[in-house]
Amino acid sequence: MRFLVDECTGPAVASWLRDQNHDVFSVFDEARGMEDDDIIRKALSEKWILITNDKGFGEKVYRDGQLHRGVILLRLEDERPASKIQILTRLLERYSDRIPNSFLVVTERQVRFAK
Repeated sequence: MRFLVDECTGPAVASWLRDQNHDVFSVFDEARGMEDDDIIRKALSEKWILITNDKGFGEKVYRDGQLHRGVILLRLEDERPASKIQILTRLLERYSDRIPNSFLVVTERQVRFAK
């Protein structure tokens, strides 16, 4: 899969995804300080699935009607890289076929596919 990892999600997640043979663009590593509007446009135009902890992307999609190729919004109590990686591991094992073009809100206890 192709993932654009937001700066707030961090380089450890991007590195782990690369180790899992995914195609990854890391904002932290490659475009630090990139504006949210530019991130979501890049993700759409280049067919990346955005992984973020920033709930502002939910507002961009639902309030502003911004199109996307898929958004994984991590709303975790434990924001350490190991926790993010553990949650993403389970998510990819169970739902990889449903992630593209979906907006997902992911917590430690549930995965919600937003309408």
